[in-house]
Amino acid sequence: MKNRILPALVITFLLFVNTVVNAQSVKIFGELTKPGTITLADLQQDKQTTVVRKDRDGKDHNYAGVTLAEILTKAGATMGSDLKGENLTKFISVEASDGYQVVFALAELDKSFTDRTIILATTMDGKPLPTGDGPFRIIVQDEKKPARCIKQVTAIKVQFAK
Repeated sequence: MKNRILPALVITFLLFVNTVVNAQSVKIFGELTKPGTITLADLQQDKQTTVVRKDRDGKDHNYAGVTLAEILTKAGATMGSDLKGENLTKFISVEASDGYQVVFALAELDKSFTDRTIILATTMDGKPLPTGDGPFRIIVQDEKKPARCIKQVTAIKVQFAK
């Protein structure tokens, strides 16, 4: 009996460690020249942007983080004056730890196309995001429904529409 329990405990522990480590970073990949991984420490070094958004509780909250446009630019995505022609068919797919996904066209993220701000938030009201929301959450300014304010973000993939 003891011989069966120990391997099961080891496997459970390793799966837990893998989940915790992966939850502390966001993989960014796809049609980029510099794919990689973003950590909380990386984001804290970048320019912070604040977005005020009414959450499901009906209250306004101040979310802070880095714009997706800035994150994508650093990763080598086609943005700004290069976002034209076939590059306008690019989009990002954002995935959460539970498999939930949302998409954004690159033009939705680029200040030369829109005034809307979309951030990868790491704090709410000056504190780390609640456990069920973070450590990373997409916050979309001024969208009527919060469906694309995806929680527990683990990956961002840049790709061409087919």
